[in-house]
Amino acid sequence: MPARSELFDAYALHGRDGTRVRMNFVSSADGAVTLGGRSGALGSDTDRELMQVLRAMADVVLVGAGTVRAEGYGGLKVDHDDVEWRRARRLDDQPALAVVSGGLHLDPGDTVFTEAVRRPVIVTTDAAAAADRDRFESVASVMACGEAGVDLAAMLDAFARRGWTQVLCEGGPHLFGALLDADLVDEVCVTLAPRFVGGRAGRIVQAAAEADRRFTLESVVTDDEGFVFLRYAHD
Repeated sequence: MPARSELFDAYALHGRDGTRVRMNFVSSADGAVTLGGRSGALGSDTDRELMQVLRAMADVVLVGAGTVRAEGYGGLKVDHDDVEWRRARRLDDQPALAVVSGGLHLDPGDTVFTEAVRRPVIVTTDAAAAADRDRFESVASVMACGEAGVDLAAMLDAFARRGWTQVLCEGGPHLFGALLDADLVDEVCVTLAPRFVGGRAGRIVQAAAEADRRFTLESVVTDDEGFVFLRYAHD
């Protein structure tokens, strides 16, 4: 496994001025985003270590409600060493967690809320917030961003007003697609697993319009299990 310091170096942020949206996904070598319905089943020890490194660097971790349900998100938390790393850079001890749910199809009893170490934020539409905000008052803050659907640019502006400029998005594929369509993705981190899955698993991007979106390969890390860790930046 690469040293933790190698991962911090390979994925280092160059300044914290301005909003930066970084995606993190794992994919099989034949393009499958899940195995048995879960992306976590494709990962490795290094992949899980990298996830913690990326979370340690982030102001806020962004995730879609469908991914919260599929992956069984609990309380998002970085460990003691990462807390010290964050304190040295004058960051909050723990990154914030924001869940995107246009229809507020969540349950206040979900582990993402009950096990939270920091009060989560739910990003939803104006109408859903007006109709159902009170149901989540005890477990999360509800952020209304958009009328017909969630306005992702408005969401990022609202994050910036809170001081959350470094955004790590962990999916899912539809949220990735929406961010791409809105030209809001600055960086994509892809773990390529040495597995061929077949079946009907989707890709890491869903529902985005076809377009030639150019990214530059910034770094490549490998481990002794054959996993490849790719970092791309938007041109």
